[in-house]
Amino acid sequence: MREPIPQSPLHAFGLASQARAVDEGCGVWANEIALLGYISLRGNSADPAFVNKVTSVTGVPLPVEPCSFATSGGIKVLWLSPDEWIIVCGGHRLSDILGGLRSGLEGIRSQIADNSGGYTQVLLKGRNALDVLQHASVYDFASLAPGRVVGTTFGKSSVYAHRMDEGFCLLVRRSFADYIWRYLARAAAPYGLGIAALEATGHAGHGVAA
Repeated sequence: MREPIPQSPLHAFGLASQARAVDEGCGVWANEIALLGYISLRGNSADPAFVNKVTSVTGVPLPVEPCSFATSGGIKVLWLSPDEWIIVCGGHRLSDILGGLRSGLEGIRSQIADNSGGYTQVLLKGRNALDVLQHASVYDFASLAPGRVVGTTFGKSSVYAHRMDEGFCLLVRRSFADYIWRYLARAAAPYGLGIAALEATGHAGHGVAA
């Protein structure tokens, strides 16, 4: 029996075959950061045992400040609420991190779930990236500082958005990924939309090939 082949939520758009190095020819550049690991984590941020164990397993200081995220060694941890985070990692790291959390947090009040099939990320950058985001949402993305994450509307759906050095990352649920990509592409059309080649790092925060 053949092993199942994982497919990203946006595989039908053939983005990989369209990707090219970013240049000045387009005002907006985007692509899917596909097939990463996503771990939903819940716990008490006021419990030092919980915070220290999560930090030890991931190698990333657990962000406890509202609307913040932290990243290190190709792993990213986003604050979603006072007792909820999502850990984003390369697929090859997923099993080890899950195992480390489950064994390390045994006896500590917490909840761990592998939601890797339920999310994907879209990277958005370019001189008109902010214009596209303002078309799609009521949130003032110009005020979103690096290191901050916000849950907000995107058309008739929603995203968790955070700003990286190379642009904006949109964390989207699989069931809405098709809608969000089509909405983004339509909003970007007047500025010119290019599919950005991504560095093949296998990390949670891919860079963009120059």
